[in-house]
Amino acid sequence: MNKVEERGLFPGALEMMILRTLRREPLHGYAIARSIRENSEELLRVEEGSLYPALQRMLKSRWIEGEWVVSAQNRRVKQYRLTAAGRKQLERESSQFDRMFSGILKVMKA
Repeated sequence: MNKVEERGLFPGALEMMILRTLRREPLHGYAIARSIRENSEELLRVEEGSLYPALQRMLKSRWIEGEWVVSAQNRRVKQYRLTAAGRKQLERESSQFDRMFSGILKVMKA
């Protein structure tokens, strides 16, 4: 893997993707990571070492809420749900991302 491929996401990208994923339905951590991987057509993989600290930050910020439930496999898992504050944050982050991406495209086309 070369240096460019080793670079991580820009700040806030993981949180934005998690919020967007939870906008559809409440999910547990593994399902969030799987959804991001599948929706990116396998281009993005979220590791546990990044996912769970991000979820904890988002719980502290009250963008999401967590609840212990029993999964379809009869395992106890923490399921996360988007809050009203999380919806507002997603709107802000999406707007900022759109502006940033627009600027990048302009530079790349110059």
